[in-house]
Amino acid sequence: MEVDDDQVSICSGGVFSDIASVSSLDLTTSSSTDGNQLSWNISQIRNKQKRAAAYVKLRREQRKERIKLRNLRQKQREQLGEDAPPVQPQKTIDNQREKEDTMVHPEDKEVLLDEETDEMANYFERKQLPKILLTTSDRPRSRTTRFLKEYSQSLPNSFVYYRRALDIKKIITQCLAKGYTDIIIINEDRKTPNGLVHCHLPDGPTTHFKMSNVKLRKEIKHSTTPTSHQPEIILNNFGTRLGHTVGRMFASLYPHDPQFKGRQVATYHNQRDFVFFRHHRYIFRNEKRVGLQEIGPRFTLKLRSLQKGTFDSKYGEYEWIHKRHEMDSSRRKFHL
Repeated sequence: MEVDDDQVSICSGGVFSDIASVSSLDLTTSSSTDGNQLSWNISQIRNKQKRAAAYVKLRREQRKERIKLRNLRQKQREQLGEDAPPVQPQKTIDNQREKEDTMVHPEDKEVLLDEETDEMANYFERKQLPKILLTTSDRPRSRTTRFLKEYSQSLPNSFVYYRRALDIKKIITQCLAKGYTDIIIINEDRKTPNGLVHCHLPDGPTTHFKMSNVKLRKEIKHSTTPTSHQPEIILNNFGTRLGHTVGRMFASLYPHDPQFKGRQVATYHNQRDFVFFRHHRYIFRNEKRVGLQEIGPRFTLKLRSLQKGTFDSKYGEYEWIHKRHEMDSSRRKFHL
């Protein structure tokens, strides 16, 4: 039986004889073809330590080449002065977003018609004021109750009640009888809030969010306490038809006429389908500078489903459900 050189080196515990060492690799090339060939050569190195060292050296050389090209472009721009071409914007996941067919134009007649007849139309026509009930899942822990209290302070005309093992359908019936316009339920897992259900009354819709990155007021540096003034609301980047519906639901939680004297603002900022909530107090230092002080709480939401009508987990009709394996196949595709 013949044994080749590789097997001899393996049996003897030596270094593979047919693999080029790191020092013999030429890592000074700058062309993409040579770089791909070099990467292919590195992948053929069987020794893990040498392969890792070669890869680190390759990345170092590529970084030097990028810096060299950047400095060259900068010198050319200084020489050309005003005639220099504009700087190309940096590529990010946000500006490389795939085109969504359901993006909403502010002056779209179809969208305006839907807004006049949707479930939040009474609020935007100033026919009703928001009245919100906040509650939790059964037997909430102290962290969840503290979060609920702090979140209610950012929602004017909101009332906190404990669940007491009542079904959500029974809660909805009682809220309709007492004139509530919205129900917000905070769910928890492992002693911390992990979900939010928002049901708009009397005809829905109902949204279910996953909640993460929860921070209470005492966990935020240099935080302060809120006043009783009605805050302003800022909604960012709710551009699709689905995002438009979600944004209108958030807007319906706050009165139309904020009290600017309190200088408080609640922000729902959508970025890559994550909705970030922040509550701040601001002050104008001069014509160009503004100071911010966070009030809290702070949390992040991820939409799981949008259901027509009020909450009905068994027979409810869903307009949209997040299916992770189907919808998250591309990092550049967003739904809100």
